[in-house]
Amino acid sequence: MAWVYLAIAGVMETAWAIGLKYSQGFTRLGPSLATIVAMAVSLLFLAKAVRSIPIGTGYAAWTGIGAVGTALLGMVLFDESRDPVRFGCIVLVVLGIAGLNLTASA
Repeated sequence: MAWVYLAIAGVMETAWAIGLKYSQGFTRLGPSLATIVAMAVSLLFLAKAVRSIPIGTGYAAWTGIGAVGTALLGMVLFDESRDPVRFGCIVLVVLGIAGLNLTASA
């Protein structure tokens, strides 16, 4: 169950990172509130996950999930670069997260 919590935390990290863009530096109320809620939910689920996942593994996976999700959504929503090297780097992050999952001792 801890890895499910961590996945939720990572998805919510992606949500708040994208929310930062939409909030325009916390100058738009609706997107700002959604971003703050996503931040709180992300941290709550991260805290639940690291009760049984090693903190180094949990934190690295959380930031990795957020980074991959944010990079992909940046490409889709904000027309950011779709360079093949960029996709290769995203694959490396995913492989790193998988490696952490496979070697976690919890």
